[in-house]
Amino acid sequence: MSANAFIRRPDEKKGVMLRGHPMAFLVTGENTRHTSMFDWTIPPQFATGRHVHRVQEETFYLLDGECEWHFGDETIRATPGTFLFIPPGVPHNITNVSEKPARVLMTVSPPGHEHYFEELASLAARGAPDPKALADLRNRYDTDQLSTLTTRA
Repeated sequence: MSANAFIRRPDEKKGVMLRGHPMAFLVTGENTRHTSMFDWTIPPQFATGRHVHRVQEETFYLLDGECEWHFGDETIRATPGTFLFIPPGVPHNITNVSEKPARVLMTVSPPGHEHYFEELASLAARGAPDPKALADLRNRYDTDQLSTLTTRA
């Protein structure tokens, strides 16, 4: 981690492709000890599946598109400008409910979740990930998957 201020310019791309859409890494554990931040393009009809983090907290700010967030026993339909904070221990799911990509700014604290996305992208690039490898990945990165991720038909 650097002790210097950090800037990422629009033409400086770092990140991964997930389901054919970019997830840009804006700030990571390389740069800070407090949070990671991502610019995530969520494919149409994609759902993360219900999951929970034991330690991590997440924030989401919807920039473009329309998503549903299920958290605890609540469901909200999010439009651009919607902000959500998900503390540790709260089961949640994010679904892009539209036919177009959605875009969110997402933070994960503490940092390090960028490595989860790097490994997930690597697994997914080889086809449908092996369930055991996926479960191991999730376990190492503070994610208890409660239902499978999906793409609605």
